[in-house]
Amino acid sequence: MKLRQVSDLSDFSRGHWLRELLCRGEEPRHVQSSPDGQHLLLLQKSRPPTLPRVVAFQRHSIAGADLERSWQPPQPALVGLLFLQSPVVLGSWVLALVWEHGRTEIWHFVVAVGWQLLQTLELCQGARARVVSVCSQGASLVWCEERPPLGAHSDMSKCAFRFCVCARALEVGEQGVRLGAVRIVLHNSPEYQVLASPQHVFLVPAAAGFATTSKFLLIWHPEKAEFTITAPSAGFIHNKVLRSSSESDFRKLLLGSVGLLSCFAPLDIHTSAVSKSGGLLLVSTKGSVSIVEPDGTQRHIFDLEGGPLAQGSPVQLKTFGSILACVLAGVLYVIDWNSGRFVEKEVLSMKEVHFLESQGEEDSIQLLSQTGIYSFSFSKPEDSSRPGPCLVEMVFEEACRYYQRRSLSSSKLTVEKLKKGGTFQAPVVLAAILQHSLHQKQKQARSLQDTYAKLLSTMSLELQSYMSLELLKACVVCAPESEVESYCKELVEQEVSRILQSDMDKDNLAYLNSVFASFPKAAWKATRSCLQLQQNGDGLLVARATPEVWKKVLCQPQLEEVGQNGMAPLFELICASFLRFKPKWLPSFVELTQQYVSSSWSYSSKEGPEGRVPLYKRALGVLARKNKHGEADDEMELELLLCSKRPKAVLQALHLLIRLKQWQRVVEVAEKFSKLSPLLNKEIFITLLAEFAQHRELDPYLDRVWPLCPAELSASDILTTVLQHLPHSQEDPVPFSSEGNQLTVGLLKPLLQRVVQRPSVQDEMYSDTLQSTTFPPPAPPREH
Repeated sequence: MKLRQVSDLSDFSRGHWLRELLCRGEEPRHVQSSPDGQHLLLLQKSRPPTLPRVVAFQRHSIAGADLERSWQPPQPALVGLLFLQSPVVLGSWVLALVWEHGRTEIWHFVVAVGWQLLQTLELCQGARARVVSVCSQGASLVWCEERPPLGAHSDMSKCAFRFCVCARALEVGEQGVRLGAVRIVLHNSPEYQVLASPQHVFLVPAAAGFATTSKFLLIWHPEKAEFTITAPSAGFIHNKVLRSSSESDFRKLLLGSVGLLSCFAPLDIHTSAVSKSGGLLLVSTKGSVSIVEPDGTQRHIFDLEGGPLAQGSPVQLKTFGSILACVLAGVLYVIDWNSGRFVEKEVLSMKEVHFLESQGEEDSIQLLSQTGIYSFSFSKPEDSSRPGPCLVEMVFEEACRYYQRRSLSSSKLTVEKLKKGGTFQAPVVLAAILQHSLHQKQKQARSLQDTYAKLLSTMSLELQSYMSLELLKACVVCAPESEVESYCKELVEQEVSRILQSDMDKDNLAYLNSVFASFPKAAWKATRSCLQLQQNGDGLLVARATPEVWKKVLCQPQLEEVGQNGMAPLFELICASFLRFKPKWLPSFVELTQQYVSSSWSYSSKEGPEGRVPLYKRALGVLARKNKHGEADDEMELELLLCSKRPKAVLQALHLLIRLKQWQRVVEVAEKFSKLSPLLNKEIFITLLAEFAQHRELDPYLDRVWPLCPAELSASDILTTVLQHLPHSQEDPVPFSSEGNQLTVGLLKPLLQRVVQRPSVQDEMYSDTLQSTTFPPPAPPREH
């Protein structure tokens, strides 16, 4: 990592004063740069006798009026510095200063003129309201305000929910600034810190909040008018759409989740910030860094060194492209936040630093210190085509996880304990063999014990495969963009094949999820290859996968193993690939899997995948997660329902066809599936009879519908069903309607005649006796 000084602060107006303010290390401060990087705002929360203040500094010594505001406690304090885009001029912006009592000042910088106050607005509607947190989301301001109770002796439990989250559009135009109407996002709530991403707003519980309300996060989606309730560490995610303003009450929002949320532990949050990708970065008091996505899922990124964090120790977080920069106790940690890979650690000689926006350099970090602005740029990784000692370390790390999962002891197993040998010899032997192979590759032969040599000869093919795989991974990293796709195809196929031959545990499943997300096309081709999917001469999909591979595909881990953390089982991953690359094959694939299940497990077996959630429902769940739903998706839903051949699924498909008014297909499905079972036949016929009673759409097909009538239905049963489903008319019925769409006896006559003329069940029972030529039986001979 190379350090380069970008500015010594002399190119800022009043640069010497900026340097002087930064050198006063005893005062807590907040530094923020403008979107164009030409202005620095310094917010000092000074201690007496110095007044707290906000000061703006312009780059390149642009002349004009300065911006400096200070206030004397107990005057309302400044709670927010927000840069908002101005639609008047492309790329221009305005600065909003939001004060604790809701007063908002809109400032604009004009070249050669300086800072100008455009307008002063009142954000809150109530005079007693107090803003505790504010952010900007799109063209709106979102804030959390405290609304003190009117009574002096109010119930303290009710006073805890005295906060309200509001939003208000702010329009900057040529005629000035205008505030829209106040929108109540959430009322009667505890105190929240609001943090905005481009399309969502995160509501993080305040540190001083109640334990019962600090067990979960809230994520507001303005476009959908939806809230996501998530307890990330527990894997709990629940979405609720707010259909009316009454549902924005905090208690009503949690009504269906209170019992479950009460069982969770409080959130462990030391520091929070929003990443450029729109996720919420969290640092726990234990030093664990994770990200919560807008859908509520959480992903662990990295663990900081140094153990538990003290309450007062500041942690700074900021993302620069694919890099997450974190400053803790004078140490800069650089992490690839996509993979969680530790890139570099740098001990800073500067006493205090602040992150700034990098202009035009995505993967470089800019820091402001007392002596200037510095940029850290990253050198390209060294050639990693030659495996190093880190592979040997991976053996011990993997062995630690393996033995720890199977250990009954509460003591933690470490790599150091494994290296000493003793109880567990397997990782020591494997590490020795791997080291020997690596040194042989580097022309530095080493002696190997005879017992190890036999094992080496047995493992030689596996080692060659492993070494070629590592070499291929290195080629992917170092290859130009034009060659990456061809390398990825081969690499993903090897990785998918390897995992399908291993235990499908939580780590392997998480790895597969990342592979399918990063290389969807290559993963799809690898899946086809592993399952040996192809069409036969009749155009039917066939698969020649082994039973072991099928079991991995159909494996559905328990929720406590996977959690509702956005990690999809392998069957769902494959279904999603079908939908993306070969949607016509998906129903056939589900049918194939059902055939394998029926031959491997009994129908009601709880061990089999059908004992939990039917496969067609799992495939429908993947279909439902698509962002856009069109006519093709309706057709796919029908195919998935019908391919299952389950009675409930067939009836659901029939109702879907009725809703789509595809009457020709309704009759075809009814004719085909009525033959499966008498009970399904009866349900299908009653469904069609109910539709026949309500409208005249089925009239052209009655000659095909009436033969489906079950034998056990009598004429009275048919008339009862028809009467129950007749449409309710608002007007008094008339004997002759001009509309011509009413049900008449003439339309029912063929069906009733068929039922009446059909032999009854009792007649069939005694038909043999009634048709006997010797009935009645001859009288016995009389005795004379």
